[in-house]
Amino acid sequence: MKELEERIVRDGKNLGNGILKVDSFVNHQVDPLLMDACGREFARRFAHLGATKILTAEISGIAPALMAALHLGLPVVYARKTKPVTMSNAVLLTLAPSHTKGVMTELLIAPEYLSRSERVLIIDDFLASGSTIMGLVRLAQAAGATIVGVGALIEKTFEGGRAALRPLGVPIESLACITSMEDDKIVVGGCE
Repeated sequence: MKELEERIVRDGKNLGNGILKVDSFVNHQVDPLLMDACGREFARRFAHLGATKILTAEISGIAPALMAALHLGLPVVYARKTKPVTMSNAVLLTLAPSHTKGVMTELLIAPEYLSRSERVLIIDDFLASGSTIMGLVRLAQAAGATIVGVGALIEKTFEGGRAALRPLGVPIESLACITSMEDDKIVVGGCE
């Protein structure tokens, strides 16, 4: 998606070690017009799948997931990283490594919001190694739901996440792909 690619090149920052900072428009401050355009594009690409719910991880996945859900007319469920007092003790739980924090992160979902009849579309901010998305897959599978597709705003193709997700046998769509982050550069290229 040209608009997202241009924004990454203009405002993204290569922090080294494969970390792309997009805080000024995705992760800390959110550009609602850009997220709306991204949500519209996700809806165009995934409308045919018959999804009944969108699943993401807090916090950075919420904006693109919410906008995709708006354009698809679906609810969003997001996996929390800490259990609030309002969540019952019966939770779906998995662990996923956090690339930016360097630790294992819990992902929790209240089971009443994800059932076995659901057709789940996963939308997240990044597809890098695929570990967070696979954590979301495990949560959906634990609920008995069916994964129908995976979407990411930004894919770092050099980290192998797409290959890790291929065995799911579902469409995988990224709106912008980063092919290299060597020498303090951000190289945007074509997505598969």
